[in-house]
Amino acid sequence: MATCLFLTFRCRSAPAAAELAKLELHLRMTPKLTKALIHTASSADDPYVKNEGPPCAVLQLYFSEVHELEAALSQTGHLGALTSQEDFPVLSAAEVTQQAMLVRRFAVPDPERRNAPSAPYCTYLVSYEGEAENLNAWHGHYLEKHTRHMAMLPGIRELEVYTRIDWVSTLPWTRVHFMQRNKVAFDSPEALNAALNSPVRHEMRADFRAFPKFSGPNKHYAMATRVVEAKR
Repeated sequence: MATCLFLTFRCRSAPAAAELAKLELHLRMTPKLTKALIHTASSADDPYVKNEGPPCAVLQLYFSEVHELEAALSQTGHLGALTSQEDFPVLSAAEVTQQAMLVRRFAVPDPERRNAPSAPYCTYLVSYEGEAENLNAWHGHYLEKHTRHMAMLPGIRELEVYTRIDWVSTLPWTRVHFMQRNKVAFDSPEALNAALNSPVRHEMRADFRAFPKFSGPNKHYAMATRVVEAKR
């Protein structure tokens, strides 16, 4: 099962297009990387949650094996260059968190995006940052029941849930240990907003109230997403 590294950047200002282009080129050359997603800040009209502004950037870096992910985070690893002020002036000065997680993919009725493969699309990133009283029961409910509702959101193209693992990193970014994250993807912000205001979203909220007890924040961020295919 694949692993995914989340790098979340809180910046004083948004990185310029030139810095993002350099980032894309650098990620494409990362050894053993299977795919990368570059998320930048967007917005959504969610009737149930109103979070603070989204991070300026979130990277999702996919690897087949955790030791390949850890190699990228080692002292001589490829991702250390992201701390270079000369190469990445905005991202290197940001407040950055890191977390490696296990990837769980779920089927959706119509996964084919209607926009061009290279075009940005819209992603809703969700994080459960605290603890459940019974984590096994919590994941059991979410993975078995809640994802059934999520998969029926109108216009959904992708659904993934991430659960935490232990990982080794020598890079200076703050480590976080969120108990779960998930991602749903849509063709556009308009498609995401339609889904968030659909009857399925109301069903999801009713199921949310039936979750096993948990504490800590639950955050939702709309992001513009670009896929970076790794160099073969």
